[in-house]
Amino acid sequence: MRPFAYQRPPTVASAVAAAGADADVMYLAGGTNLVDLMRLGVAAPGTLVDVTRAVSTAIEETPGGGLRIGAGARNGDLAAHPVVRRRYPVLAEALLSGASGQLRNMATAGGNLLQRTRCSYFQDVTKPCNKRSPGTGCPAREGEHGNLAILGHSESCVATHPSDMAVALAALGALVHVEGPGGARQVPMPGLHRLPDDDPSRDTVLSPGELITAVELPALPMAARSAYRKARDRASFSFASVSVAAALELDGGAGGVVRDCRIALGAVAHVPWRAETAEAALRGGPATEEAFIQAAGAELERARPLPRNGYKVPLARNLMVRVLADLAARP
Repeated sequence: MRPFAYQRPPTVASAVAAAGADADVMYLAGGTNLVDLMRLGVAAPGTLVDVTRAVSTAIEETPGGGLRIGAGARNGDLAAHPVVRRRYPVLAEALLSGASGQLRNMATAGGNLLQRTRCSYFQDVTKPCNKRSPGTGCPAREGEHGNLAILGHSESCVATHPSDMAVALAALGALVHVEGPGGARQVPMPGLHRLPDDDPSRDTVLSPGELITAVELPALPMAARSAYRKARDRASFSFASVSVAAALELDGGAGGVVRDCRIALGAVAHVPWRAETAEAALRGGPATEEAFIQAAGAELERARPLPRNGYKVPLARNLMVRVLADLAARP
């Protein structure tokens, strides 16, 4: 591991000042992903700025009826929060499906959004990888890609984003609060993460030195009828093969007409994939299994599976249909 300097500033302002716009500086919170990457040699920052004292851990209701989550809030605390469980169950379920209880008690809301791909070529510094070393190639396209992207990938990269939480936040339309050398700004989800295009080394739209300070959930009554479901190789401590976050608002109760819906897919793209085509197909139509099948099919028409991950297309379709059907059947 490369030797590094360590700072632990007490405030967001002092953390941002310590980082500046230096790409050789990285923020450290729970460390559940970054420390692993440093041990592997994938990440080698010259300076770590520990923000555990700087960012808020509070989970607070907003005046408009939403919820503001401090970037330092632990995943375990967030999943157990009564307001999250009651008004945003999709988020609680996504968090509880990720990692282990021990890791959830260390991982933070801000850090969760910044997880890097678990593509084996990215994590192995002896292999070429455009995400880790731009211009070296993407051996996953011809190699091991069974759990990699089917949507939005490029010739440069077929990696997937690993976060469960981010999929739920994309479905909910969360707003990410950021502070950096250029001041404060807000980034919507989807919109924080970016597709690989010809520069897969950049996972997000954040600039060097920008720090996530909070995540804000909108007041969204339909989120009370929401769910997260994850297909994976084993029952726990496993990344998704495909996941679905969905919320459904019906006119006429169970089996009625879809007034509105929110759907996002995980483990299918370089970003949490908001299924806007499926949403548009469902709005104003019947909440029937046939309608869900057609909407899921319309969304997945853009899928471009590689030779060994084509199974993800029917898996994503079936998972979307099952989640939506279960939500529609609720009283």
